[in-house]
Amino acid sequence: MPRLTRLTPDTAIGSSRDLLADLVSRHGRIGDMVSTMAHSPAVLGGYLQLSRAMGRAKLDRRTSERISIAVQTVQGCRLCLDAHVSAARAMGVDEEEIERAHAGTSADPAIAAIIALALQIYREPVSITDEQITALRAHGYSDRAIADVVGVVALNILTGAFNLLAGLTPGSDTGA
Repeated sequence: MPRLTRLTPDTAIGSSRDLLADLVSRHGRIGDMVSTMAHSPAVLGGYLQLSRAMGRAKLDRRTSERISIAVQTVQGCRLCLDAHVSAARAMGVDEEEIERAHAGTSADPAIAAIIALALQIYREPVSITDEQITALRAHGYSDRAIADVVGVVALNILTGAFNLLAGLTPGSDTGA
């Protein structure tokens, strides 16, 4: 059961009203998370900006979806986890790799290393070593792709924590 109410362009105030109106005009509908985030114009605006920015990330989308699966498995947001599993499937990630992502790894050593970094950023970023970064570069990751991992993790923390706080669960998204 959702803990926070959904807002619409008619019920939101201030910049949230404008953001929701723009989203509805461009997409026709908005999901529960976005409409509920509208209670905080700062959170909604920050989410939209970070989400757009991460759309331009250097990190491969198939890899970032596996990172998202690993992070959401730990964080516990079922709504986010289901969305990232669906996105990974749509991009052709096979079921074995999806299961490995749930376990925080991959059969591909380069992807396993970047997922491990993401989980370390999530759990204990102070423990990241120079050797890990050097190993990621040896796997072919640029500094930009390595830096993008922080953005992927941050976006997952934001969406997962918000959905958990708001009580949003799979099947609760009714659109707008």
